[in-house]
Amino acid sequence: MTPSRRITTPEDLQKWIDSPSYQNIVLFVLDLQQLVEGLTNDAPVPASEACMKLLDIMAQVDGIIDANPVVIEKDISRFGKVEFRDFYDELQQNSQNILKPLWSQKTTHQDAERFGEELATYFSESWGNRTRIDYGSGHELNFISFLYCLYKHEVIQKEDMSAVTLKVFTKYIAIMRRLQKTYWLEPAGSHGVWGLDDYHFLPFLFGSAQLSTHPHMKPKLIHNEELVAMYHEKYMYLECIYFINKIKTLPTQDKLSLRWHSPMLDDILSAKSWQKIKDGMIKMYKAEVLSKLPIVQHFMFGDTIPCPEGVGEHEHVEEDCGHVHVNTWGDCCGIKIPSAIAASESLKRNGFKPVPFD
Repeated sequence: MTPSRRITTPEDLQKWIDSPSYQNIVLFVLDLQQLVEGLTNDAPVPASEACMKLLDIMAQVDGIIDANPVVIEKDISRFGKVEFRDFYDELQQNSQNILKPLWSQKTTHQDAERFGEELATYFSESWGNRTRIDYGSGHELNFISFLYCLYKHEVIQKEDMSAVTLKVFTKYIAIMRRLQKTYWLEPAGSHGVWGLDDYHFLPFLFGSAQLSTHPHMKPKLIHNEELVAMYHEKYMYLECIYFINKIKTLPTQDKLSLRWHSPMLDDILSAKSWQKIKDGMIKMYKAEVLSKLPIVQHFMFGDTIPCPEGVGEHEHVEEDCGHVHVNTWGDCCGIKIPSAIAASESLKRNGFKPVPFD
């Protein structure tokens, strides 16, 4: 069954939170988090054949970006660049073939085709929204759903999870950084400066686990730009801080503090240890991502992640935001806002006049 969106109302949301599907996703994320405790991105973890196939798939996505360059001279807008749609269309059209090494070994042809379609749907939705040219934690959740399907169908095993997180997921984030910078993807449902990050959540969740057993690095180290720059390739949390600092600092001699542009990240430093932050991240993920209607109304259910009973039994109306919802729900996707990346790049090209980031 092709995965489809079903959650549309607060009642649906509660049924989802109470469902086995919700618990399975939470437990999967917890497993991924726990299995990278104390490990750096370059830790010598065993990579199975399936992991190597996934890395090859990531390289193919990188190639699709190369094949769809942006014509900068023709677009001075600070909003998303339309060439992203060319990237998205090429990826979607070829996703089943790209993923075929992962699904073609299923027991029967019919099962293989069905599984391939399911994988391709989650995979395609992992890279952003074609209509709005934006990206957020809901798209990141699709990538986790893609990995979860592979795990449930035993394409990847429990012993693969460290490599899946440290090698495959970090490559996914690296490609998403490139997409954000290349096509100026807008933040989907951004909380502005009062959110954890414009685009991502899970690198903080996994990254805090990496640092949770470190004997010397304390949470306040993220204020030390030299240390962040030195170690950002080894730890996902520090990579996030490094990226934010590069994007949300004006290209002048004046530095803007983390407290100014990302106060929630600064507030998290009140925790006395990375272990406390690690434990808090999963609670926050459940509350701010998996339990938020504007995010999970985009979540899709299929064979591997079944829809909770009674969810989605409503009259639906197709909207130009790219999904369906109850006709009384209103504007579910918020107001389009330019990304900090777009503002930063625009400043570089047009002078250094300060502008709001959100």
